[in-house]
Amino acid sequence: MTDESPDLQPSSQIDTTVPHSARVWNYFLGGKDNYPVDREAGEQYRRVFPEIIDIARTDRAFLGRAVWYLTGEAGVRQFLDIGTGLPTMDNTHEVAQRAAPESRIVYVDNDPLVLVHARALLTSSRSGVTDYIEADLREPGKILEVAAKTLDFTQPVAIILLGILHFIDYDEALPIVARLLDAVPSGSYLALTHATLDLSDADANAQAQAEFNEKAAVPITPRTREEIMRFFDGLELVEPGLVSMSRWRPEATPFAEPAEVAGFCGLGRKP
Repeated sequence: MTDESPDLQPSSQIDTTVPHSARVWNYFLGGKDNYPVDREAGEQYRRVFPEIIDIARTDRAFLGRAVWYLTGEAGVRQFLDIGTGLPTMDNTHEVAQRAAPESRIVYVDNDPLVLVHARALLTSSRSGVTDYIEADLREPGKILEVAAKTLDFTQPVAIILLGILHFIDYDEALPIVARLLDAVPSGSYLALTHATLDLSDADANAQAQAEFNEKAAVPITPRTREEIMRFFDGLELVEPGLVSMSRWRPEATPFAEPAEVAGFCGLGRKP
């Protein structure tokens, strides 16, 4: 963290009467940054679709494996993590700077509770930089303008969009992703995870999501593999391509390949 980083204060009052996806996700991961309304919504979801706990954990595990690949094999040293969520273990800057201490990370989120905890995200290695922007993914121009104070957009950047695109209308999300990718040079990457009704008990998953959407401030819209693939238009997918989050380069074990979960993930390189 640089000395110039301003003191961070919540920009708006935290609404504890409506479940919020970031806080519910935190609850699924075993975190403590959530409220009774979030825990109630999370438990209701889990009772209908118990696999949601595995989805949350494999989503987090994909982040670690993807960032490790990006810093190691791909040599990326800049990360733009949008829809950061609440800090847990092995956040993007921790994984990246463990492998490459000079890595520069910019987090972006619009949840006031994430802003409260942003100091935990703003720790950094001495040779690297970590920063935080309060913004919405629907504001790509603002994100890029402010991120340019920390990141060099003439050098490769890894754009990380984990579990956020399914909260945005498809016709709006596609051009937002394209705008972000247009701003970064060849050798940059896009990493994403996305909810789906494929790969699971679709009826239970759909019921749990519908019940969550009735109470949540922002609804979830699951999409098919074909729909999610469009976010990677023009990119070169890193093997094994767009797959269940549990199947993207899992650690080798003497046992069978891990079971699929109802969430797709992928990592694409801009040629």
